[in-house]
Amino acid sequence: MPINFDKETKRWLLETENMGYVFGLDDQGKIKNLYWGSKLPRVQDYPEVKDLILMDRYTWNDEFSVRGEKNNVEHCLKVEYCDGVRDVVLNYKSFEVSGNDLVIRLSDDHYNLSVNLFYKVIEKYDIIERWVEIENNSNQEIKIEDMKSVSLYVENDEKAKLNYLTGMWGSEFHLRREEINEGSKVLESRVGKTSAYLNPFFAIDYSADEDHGKVYFGELAWSGNWKIVVQKRIYERIAIIGGINDWDFSYILEPSEKLTAPKFVFGFSDEGFTKASQNIHHYQLDYILPKDKAHILRKVLYNSWEATTFNVNEENQKILAEKAAKIGVELFVIDDGWFGKRNDDHAGLGDWYVNKEKFPNGLQPLISYVKSLGMDFGIWVEPEMVNPDSELYRKHPDWVISFPNRPKSLERNQLMLNLAREDVKKFIVDFMDNLLTQNDIDFVKWDMNRHVFESGWMQVEPRKQREIWVKYVWNLYEILKYLREKHPQVTFENCSSGGGRVDIGLMQYSDQVWTSDNTDPFDRLEIQEGFSYAYAPKIMMGWVTDWGGKDTYPLAYRFHSSMMGSLGIGADLNKFSEKDFDLARHQVQLYKEIRQIVQEGYQFRLSSVINERYFAVEYLSKNKDEGVLIYLRNPRRFGLFDRVDVKLKGLENDAVYTVYEGLQGEEKEIIKLSGKALKERGIIIEDSSKDFFETGKATHFYSRILRFRKRD
Repeated sequence: MPINFDKETKRWLLETENMGYVFGLDDQGKIKNLYWGSKLPRVQDYPEVKDLILMDRYTWNDEFSVRGEKNNVEHCLKVEYCDGVRDVVLNYKSFEVSGNDLVIRLSDDHYNLSVNLFYKVIEKYDIIERWVEIENNSNQEIKIEDMKSVSLYVENDEKAKLNYLTGMWGSEFHLRREEINEGSKVLESRVGKTSAYLNPFFAIDYSADEDHGKVYFGELAWSGNWKIVVQKRIYERIAIIGGINDWDFSYILEPSEKLTAPKFVFGFSDEGFTKASQNIHHYQLDYILPKDKAHILRKVLYNSWEATTFNVNEENQKILAEKAAKIGVELFVIDDGWFGKRNDDHAGLGDWYVNKEKFPNGLQPLISYVKSLGMDFGIWVEPEMVNPDSELYRKHPDWVISFPNRPKSLERNQLMLNLAREDVKKFIVDFMDNLLTQNDIDFVKWDMNRHVFESGWMQVEPRKQREIWVKYVWNLYEILKYLREKHPQVTFENCSSGGGRVDIGLMQYSDQVWTSDNTDPFDRLEIQEGFSYAYAPKIMMGWVTDWGGKDTYPLAYRFHSSMMGSLGIGADLNKFSEKDFDLARHQVQLYKEIRQIVQEGYQFRLSSVINERYFAVEYLSKNKDEGVLIYLRNPRRFGLFDRVDVKLKGLENDAVYTVYEGLQGEEKEIIKLSGKALKERGIIIEDSSKDFFETGKATHFYSRILRFRKRD
């Protein structure tokens, strides 16, 4: 059983295939965390855990940290009762186990506040989901000032390092690794969405590398303001507290009302970062992504934005559709500019009717033409935004998030609709439902291009205005849930100025994410490398574009950079030569042959673009029968060299693998080696930069895709 309770020691043991997690009742009936790490012997053989109780070794070990009860760890729960009391005192009541699910029931008896701690054990991926539900069983309001999801604790060791993802617009998902010193390290967002600056993911390791060592990790399923605090003090375990950000937040919990915090997902690997990442990836595929499309392969898409920008019309989109079909594209997407009086980014957002000057007969003639070419049809929307120059804003200026007597800050010449309002929610549901009902649309790119600044909600009483941060996100989720159920044929892509809203909360309602607006094929390598620590390759969209100039990056290099997740193309096909079309057709076909492994297999980072002279990523099928190696040279670590030995991972030692290159039926065999030899000796890749000195051109942007399969 994955969940066991020992009546003698009053401990709960949660076990996965390789992880143990233990907490129990102390002498005062308080829930205390005792252990998180490698799977240990059964409960009766837990001397390490028993010692923790007998020695009363820690004071930082509340399983759910509250403001009160002599606690000075960052709290998960802070309230103010009707009489002004601000301390929470939780008493254990009962527990219930059902298969892989556990609920612990606690109560602040004097004020009739119930707190239920939920656990779900994901055995296969060494992961536990945790969340909390708070219920007001009194006849008085209770003000919630902080409601996070988890308190976690790991070993306090000078070797402990904190890993997290940071960046900015156009430069998201950069991995940082630093010592954990005494005090608090705060990772957070205050901009109303997940943000590109920091991502709600952490990993703590103890001198681990890709293949060895202990790694503890976690990520939050929330798409609004969030906060993760890593707190250290001498002689205490390192505490990690995560959930909704308490900054500018409060919630009035009415009598009989329940409030549920978002899930916090955490896990453990004692085989380094690769195992941690693979567990995260496949947990997301099996448990997070919408089940109807989670294991359906993502189609190769073309987006016409770079070719036409706002100047979309039926004629130029048909021309591009013909050229996209020519190279094997499966999904054609029109971007911004098809609606309202939308000729630039100054007007039209909010007016979601088809622009008759650009599409005189509506969208259906274009959609029918695209489908006659054998492609699906997709469209771009930005439902949460409005331009001041729009019919919607002139009719409903009160719908935007703002304060009276204060300026309304513009970003990208737009304001943000207050989705916490039910009338705004209904407006978005109605126009999106009509758009998808009246048109044969298969794909929606849902964008969100700004932050929240003046976070006013003046239409509700002051004591409830700070609820905007959570009610906005709840309504967003409900809209997407409704649209998915009403239009199950539609695939949704989540975009927010690139990677500004990438989290497993929104991934429950969207099938893939737009990773970054930066499509420079080399810049993307570091972005994609960082992304891979927290999110599955299948979720990640990569586009082949003209960013950086086609004279800088060979077209093959651009394709290979974009084929590390789900492939898209955004380059202006009107500028392609016949040679470009031939190469693009070849690369698209190659991707179709390998995408099952890339999107559904196991990913191995064989090098780091940050530190190495090349970047190599391996993808291995689940049965280990075949795989893909994508290799790109790092031109910014310059130097002459003739060859690189790239060592593969995850192969069966005694099996023989054929390494080859090219499309099926046109394979060029490179070598045959045992799995052990490929892991220890590696594949030799010729990689010379001498052409740069002979021609003066940047031919040192070298890339290659090799394939391998196990011989029968």
